[in-house]
Amino acid sequence: MFVRNLWQRLAAPIDPPLMTLATLLLSYALLVVSSASYDRIGAQLLNTLVALVVMRLVAQVPPQRLMYFALPVFVGGVLLLIAVALFGDISKGARRWLNLGFMRVQPSEIMKIAMPLMLAWYFQRHETFLRLREYVVAAILLLLPVVLIARQPDLGTALLVLAAGFYVIFLAGLSWKILIGLAVSAMAAAPLAWSMLHDYQRSRIMTLLDPEADPLGKGFHIIQSTIAIGSGGILGKGWGQGTQAQLEFIPERHTDFIFAVLSEEFGLLGNTLLLILYALLIGRGMMIAANAPTLFTRLLAGSITLIFFTYAFVNMGMVSGLLPVVGVPLPFISYGGTSLTTLFIGIGILMSIHKHRMLVQK
Repeated sequence: MFVRNLWQRLAAPIDPPLMTLATLLLSYALLVVSSASYDRIGAQLLNTLVALVVMRLVAQVPPQRLMYFALPVFVGGVLLLIAVALFGDISKGARRWLNLGFMRVQPSEIMKIAMPLMLAWYFQRHETFLRLREYVVAAILLLLPVVLIARQPDLGTALLVLAAGFYVIFLAGLSWKILIGLAVSAMAAAPLAWSMLHDYQRSRIMTLLDPEADPLGKGFHIIQSTIAIGSGGILGKGWGQGTQAQLEFIPERHTDFIFAVLSEEFGLLGNTLLLILYALLIGRGMMIAANAPTLFTRLLAGSITLIFFTYAFVNMGMVSGLLPVVGVPLPFISYGGTSLTTLFIGIGILMSIHKHRMLVQK
C-alpha cells in the first residue's frame, strides 16, 4: 500500500503529452549519441536518469512555492557568479567553474532557470500597475548576471540567459515602440559592441561571413559541418555510416555539433522528425502558458517554452553556418548532464504549472 501511494504521488504531476514528447526526444538523443560517440552512451544514460528524477521532483513543487524560491535562488546565483569572477577555476582561457572542494559547479547554468523565475516573480508583485519604471528595473536585474556571464567569457550561456529574461519582459507587455527603439539603439551601438568583443569572438563572426578564408584553420569546423548536413540528402547515410562524423572531421560531434551528425546519418527525414517533436513540445508549452491561472505562471511557462525554441534555433543556425558558433547545445539531443538537467527542470516546472492550474493564487 505504501509503495502504491508513493508511486501515485510521484506520477501525479506528470503531463502525458509532455512526458511522451520528452521520451521520444531522449530516445532520439540516445540513438544519435551512440553513433557520434559510442563510448559515452553509458554516461548519457546516467545523465538521462538524473534529469528525469529531477524533473519528477520539480513537477511536484506547486507554483506558489516556486515563487518563494525565486528571490533567494536569483540572489544566490548572482553571488556565485561574482565568486566565479573572483575565485573561479580557469580552463581553456575561460573562468566559468567554481570549485567547492567536494564538487565543481557552473553558476551560469543556474541563471537559465533563476532569471525567468525572478522576473516572473517581480512582475507578479507589480501586476496591478506596470509602468516604464518596472520594465527598467527588470532590465537591470537581467543585465547584471548577463554581463557577469559574458565576462567569463561564455557568450552562449549569456545569450540564453538574456533570451530567458527578455521573453519574460516581452510577455509582461513591453510596448512595441520600446522594442523598436531598443533595436535601433542596438544597431547604432554595434561598432562599440564590436570593440568590446574578445578576439576569438570577432574571429567567429568573420569566419561566419567567409569560412573559406581559412578553410584548414578557423573555417574548418563550419565547412565540415555544412558538408555533413548537405551530404545526408533526404534519407541520410544510415546510423553509424556518416563519413564526416565517423572519420572525426566534425568537431564536438557529440555535443554542440551533434546536429551535423544527425543530418548526415538521418537526412532531411530525420531533421523533419526532430523539428516536428520540437514544434509539438513548444506548442504544448505555450498551451500550458495560455491556460495558466496567474501572471507569474503565465510568464514563467511562456519564457521556459521559448527558451527551448532559442536553444534549437541557435544551435541549428550555428551548425549550418547561419549564425556564429557560440557553444549552445542542441536541446535534449546533445551529450551532457548539466544542460540536460537544466532543460528537464524547465519541463518539470511546466508540468507543475499544468497540474496546479486550478489553484488560483491570491
